[in-house]
Amino acid sequence: MVGKAVGNSVCRHRVTRQLRHLLRDRLDRLPTTADLVVRARPEAAAAGAAALRRDLDAGLDRLLGDRASRP
Repeated sequence: MVGKAVGNSVCRHRVTRQLRHLLRDRLDRLPTTADLVVRARPEAAAAGAAALRRDLDAGLDRLLGDRASRP
């Protein structure tokens, strides 16, 4: 769920769909027992898919560190 600070309903649902799509391709990076919470900040309303992808990848890299490169 994306909070109301991100924008109106149409904007929030767009951001939700974009993040869901981006995360689907990155779930294999997480341990199988992991729970992941992604919080969309208000800046996400104006961000394009490329910016969301870049920020999401940077956050996962910071979170996972060396584990991201392990099989």
